[in-house]
Amino acid sequence: MERHGLLSYFVGFVLAVVLTAIPFYLVATHALPPSRIIYVIAAAAVLQILVHLRFFLHLNFATTPRENLLAIAFTAVLLGIMLGGSLWIMVDLHTRMAL
Repeated sequence: MERHGLLSYFVGFVLAVVLTAIPFYLVATHALPPSRIIYVIAAAAVLQILVHLRFFLHLNFATTPRENLLAIAFTAVLLGIMLGGSLWIMVDLHTRMAL
């Protein structure tokens, strides 16, 4: 922790909490139409991934050595698999339930 100060972790934690609280608030209060809430949730999720990569994993995007690039690529592949699999399951369930 001596290399990366406590302030960096604190800023990352506060940003992560804010990026989690915004979608929860919008869903709980119905402040926006559901279609717009989905876009806000997706944007907050992407921003939260970037916050975690920067403040907790200390990946600097200005100078990316090979290990950092591999970590980012691996994260992108995992996100693609999870998102694609989730959409596949949801579409399949929707077609089965509609019949």
